Amino acid sequence: METMQQYLSPGRYIDSDHPAVAAFAREHARGASPLERAVSLYYAVRDRIRYNPFLDFTDDATYRASSCLAAGEGFCVGKAALLAACARSAGVAARIGFADVKNHLSTPRLLEHIGSDLFIYHGYAELHLEGAWVKATPAFNLALCQKFRVKPLEFDGRHDSIFHPYDEDNRRHMEYLRDRGRYADVPAAEIRAAFRSAYPKLYALGREAAKESFG
Repeated sequence: METMQQYLSPGRYIDSDHPAVAAFAREHARGASPLERAVSLYYAVRDRIRYNPFLDFTDDATYRASSCLAAGEGFCVGKAALLAACARSAGVAARIGFADVKNHLSTPRLLEHIGSDLFIYHGYAELHLEGAWVKATPAFNLALCQKFRVKPLEFDGRHDSIFHPYDEDNRRHMEYLRDRGRYADVPAAEIRAAFRSAYPKLYALGREAAKESFG
């Protein structure tokens, strides 16, 4: 049975009680209202944590909020978990959602590793603000967007922040294909199994994948 409390409590991966996560949330949750604090946390996670898809996906820490914060980088799931954890630490109910997306502008190096432009289990956060669940996607930091001429995602706390279908040059960018639902915590084992099946080359690299750089 779903209760709002599960979206306010610490999880194994959305570890909102971790001291570093709590400290980051206190530093960046600015504003008088929950909405204002949530918006400021979104931008802190979006731009202070670098997006990097070259990670060790066999490692449990890759999916954990506090580990993403400690590394200063993460992929979409880690960054979404961090935003959700910060929101909970600031008293805002939060959960994590997933979708399969097709990235029409994937880099050649990333395509070489995953063998596809289909990205399964793309992660985003959902925050409960002013009585409604609102999607927030903090994946791509501003510097990365500017480098690749991808439109940065803004968030006002009232409208869903999801990937743009076209980039700054009107090239096809991101296409949402499948909704994989929303969770109180990151289903890391489920995601690892899916990655192992869909991206055997990248998954098999383990720690070696983390030697790559992106952006």
